[in-house]
Amino acid sequence: MVIETAGQRPTAPVRGSDYAGLLRQVRQAGLLDRRPRYYAWKTAGVATAFAGGWAALWLGGDSWWQLGTAAFLAAVFAQLAFLGHDAGHKQIFRTRRANHLYGLFVGNLATGVSIGWWTSNHNRHHAHPNTDGADPDIMGVLAHSGERAAAGKGWRRFIFRYQAWLFFPLLPLEAGSLHYASVRAVLKWPIPHRIREGAFLAAHAIAYLAAVFLILSPAKALVFLAVQQGLFGFYMGCTFAPNHKGMAVLHADDDTDFLRRQVLTSRNVRGGPLLDFALGGLNYQIEHHLFPSMPRPALRTAQPLVRSHCADLGIPYAETSLLDSYSQALRHLNTVARP
Repeated sequence: MVIETAGQRPTAPVRGSDYAGLLRQVRQAGLLDRRPRYYAWKTAGVATAFAGGWAALWLGGDSWWQLGTAAFLAAVFAQLAFLGHDAGHKQIFRTRRANHLYGLFVGNLATGVSIGWWTSNHNRHHAHPNTDGADPDIMGVLAHSGERAAAGKGWRRFIFRYQAWLFFPLLPLEAGSLHYASVRAVLKWPIPHRIREGAFLAAHAIAYLAAVFLILSPAKALVFLAVQQGLFGFYMGCTFAPNHKGMAVLHADDDTDFLRRQVLTSRNVRGGPLLDFALGGLNYQIEHHLFPSMPRPALRTAQPLVRSHCADLGIPYAETSLLDSYSQALRHLNTVARP
């Protein structure tokens, strides 16, 4: 086993029963039970905000003040994406079909992100977190290991070299990347219900662009799109950044057991209810990776159980503030980029 860490020493794998004991505690506490009331209120609140944002665009007319509406809708899109994330993990409903249909509405139709593509891509990430050659989340435009940084050619070599400086400036492009990956998956990937997924994505694009260009002048409409999509991407990128960047990077042949694989590659972010809301519960990244189907409101309750279990086994449990998580991530990106 080889683990490349940021301030951690490699930990040897042990038997999988270490996870079974924790799973038993979590089940006995009812933390894997569905929370229909929570998701009903959450969905109603986000849907109201979504409708309110588009109503504000309609009532505000052709004005530069609509850039405020663009910023508001960027935040709403992120909240919809969090709901799509929960549906993709089957946290909301008991059946796969119900979660998929919910994801079609909050993902494909409302935000223009394919639930089928996201579920397939994200499941690979959960199965192989921070694993070179297996985790799609670390195979993008940035290098997370020294080996990948050294192998960069052309424009990738330039980006890898200065990736710590380029990280935040590149985040506004994240929304465009999500849309592009969604369309490409619908056209080329063997995802289920491809026609349905494509129809919902097309409906989103037509309705979204028609609403903006019918109300705003062409110049204002283009700026509105840039602000709304740019801030949406920036928000999502800032949400994802603390979770794994700067944590252990595993090699493809690594044989670490499930519990340690998930804990050593994930980082939690300290905070209260406001941070839980802003990050969609992803600040409990360790608990989420150990129990992907656990409903969002149960993650905070599960945290003491997980932390105590890790302490008993001598497994490092990473938790820090939001700002420090960004600092750790940027330091790691800078370190692996050095020649």
